[in-house]
Amino acid sequence: MRRIALVTLVVDDYDEAVRFYTEALGFRLAADEPRPDGSRWVVVEPGGVGEGTALLLARAKDEAQCDRVGDQTGGRVGFFLHTGDFARDHARMTAAGVTFLEEPRHEPYGTVAVFQDLYGNRWDLLQPAD
Repeated sequence: MRRIALVTLVVDDYDEAVRFYTEALGFRLAADEPRPDGSRWVVVEPGGVGEGTALLLARAKDEAQCDRVGDQTGGRVGFFLHTGDFARDHARMTAAGVTFLEEPRHEPYGTVAVFQDLYGNRWDLLQPAD
């Protein structure tokens, strides 16, 4: 085993999710292909092609999945977005309307701040310590 390639994130709407992840977070749209069942195969990824784990944006199909949108990890931080320049990315994301739930803080492991995506899932923006 080499790496986890994709993690599914259940969303309400493909297009609004693509806009958020590409415009507000700066991810790259890696795939957006229709599927025979009317769904789409939508993948967004940070960084360059194949440089880490990408997100498969999956539209909720039933009530149980709809109930999980925005709360896939029970209110905990479930996603960790690493950066090499915290100040730059924090400023860019804030200007793009990303909601940070706290001020940046310095921890022994790096500089970090919790933000939420458009559905309320919690993420860490993290610049690891050297």
